[in-house]
Amino acid sequence: MRFRITPRDTTYFDQFTTLAEHIRSGADLLAQLLTADRAARKILATRFDALESEADEAAGAIQRRLAQTFVTPFDRDDIYDLANALDDVVDEMEEAADLIVLYKVEQLPSRVGEVAVILQKCAALTVAAMPKLQRLSELGQYVEEINVLENKGDKLHRKLVAELFMGDDPITIIKLKEIVDVLERACDAFEKVAKLVETIALKES
Repeated sequence: MRFRITPRDTTYFDQFTTLAEHIRSGADLLAQLLTADRAARKILATRFDALESEADEAAGAIQRRLAQTFVTPFDRDDIYDLANALDDVVDEMEEAADLIVLYKVEQLPSRVGEVAVILQKCAALTVAAMPKLQRLSELGQYVEEINVLENKGDKLHRKLVAELFMGDDPITIIKLKEIVDVLERACDAFEKVAKLVETIALKES
């Protein structure tokens, strides 16, 4: 059996939870931005920039601790990959917010709001899952729920793209498609996190 850190040392799990909380804040911020007017979007996008920096710092803190400690709760590569994967979720959502502002989009397709709800649900599940890594409990349910939501996100993405191509303005279509593609990548990024969690649970159980 591989030696583990004492159960009292919850540092990594606390750090993963902190990073996941940034994801939840980002999902909520993105949902606000999608329904805001152009002036409010600029303010929200600025807040998103700050949040993305905080998420980068949280991921960096995990990586710095990893470099400074010998004994880890599970595989070092898995810790590194999970920190990066969590940070990538914030990056994808921040990119979507940035594109909406840069492209000066007047109105987004109504189904985009449904994608935002999926991202918020994924974020809440991810926050709840991080402390469970310490006990390796109930993670199978988390992975299943993320997979279900990601599949819904895929279907929504296909519907959104189909609806976009029914429009008349090719420039608007191109702009909106890039935005919905990034939102779909955010859903995929949550699935990547879930797969890493599943891998860790399988290795350590």
